[in-house]
Amino acid sequence: MANNGFLVDTTILIDFFRGRIEAVQTLSMLVEEGPLGCCPVTVAETFSGVRPEERPKVEDFFAALVYHPISYETARLAGEYRKDYQTKGITLSISDALIAAVAVKSSLTLITKNVRHFPMAELTVIEHS
Repeated sequence: MANNGFLVDTTILIDFFRGRIEAVQTLSMLVEEGPLGCCPVTVAETFSGVRPEERPKVEDFFAALVYHPISYETARLAGEYRKDYQTKGITLSISDALIAAVAVKSSLTLITKNVRHFPMAELTVIEHS
């Protein structure tokens, strides 16, 4: 699968916005390798915890990312992930299933701190610590 860039999970975005040096370094390095992207889930999750003083920085940052919408096919894949993994005794949140489906459908590498939330074999994941 070709890599069309990176999908940044909410976990690393929170660290980035809070100024954690590891997140800043990771995103700075990755932006040299390909475009950074977000999806509706990461935007919604991020804004649910944004402090008022952080809002301008968050808005500017998201404006610089590639936005990957959730299509019907992507939503269907997320539902299939939840159903398939549930039969294996693994519960996936709808948020994580949607993020994974966006990454897979758009051929993006997912950057996250929660690799265990993304067990899909066809998903390329980089763990941020």
